[in-house]
Amino acid sequence: MNSGKILVVEDESKIAEIVKAYLVKEGFSITVAETGQQAISVLKNGFDLIILDLMLPDIDGEDICVMIRKNSDIPIIMLTAKSEEADRIKGLGLGADDYVVKPFSPRELVARVKALLRRSGGTSETAGFNKGDLVIDPLRYEVSKNGTQVVLTPTEFKLLQCLSSHPGQVFTRLQLVNVILGYDFEGYDRTIDAHIKNIRHKIEDNQRDPSYIKTVYGVGYKFTGLPDAD
Repeated sequence: MNSGKILVVEDESKIAEIVKAYLVKEGFSITVAETGQQAISVLKNGFDLIILDLMLPDIDGEDICVMIRKNSDIPIIMLTAKSEEADRIKGLGLGADDYVVKPFSPRELVARVKALLRRSGGTSETAGFNKGDLVIDPLRYEVSKNGTQVVLTPTEFKLLQCLSSHPGQVFTRLQLVNVILGYDFEGYDRTIDAHIKNIRHKIEDNQRDPSYIKTVYGVGYKFTGLPDAD
């Protein structure tokens, strides 16, 4: 059985109850908030993941996502009726880790939740690159750039750790999707670009000429940072 506290922010009671029932069956502790204000008021209780509907009656879910990201790297799954790729990429650009479109399969949502909560299975040793310019600490789930801590979402951290653990190796988008979700999900691969853009914004001095994550056109991405000597 799983453990963990999940906040479900959803104003449609039937959907909220279905999501809650499936997650409780898997062993999760669920709190439901029907409005943005309710969600904000209970955030202080501490959660391991948030499922956030974008179409709330009082506060736009995107605004809540931005507010949460200012202070926390808690995993966020956006739940919405917006299905266009541009909407998904916008949501990921705001800091969400995943995006589920209504109507959805509750079992798929549970799988996404489990995948997002699952820690990366990579190395547990701290790794430095480019003479200490970039430092990745898997045990603390922390990244620092030029001595300053960088806040990455769990999905961004997983992607960076995967790429940096295999310098020079080219990963396709579908391979990186598998890193995030634990399985290939059709239609998700292009949103990898949005996550990579977010990571570059946080760790690159020049996003147009990146030092760490290079695009291999027509294929995917590779990490080009130089590992520090032990």
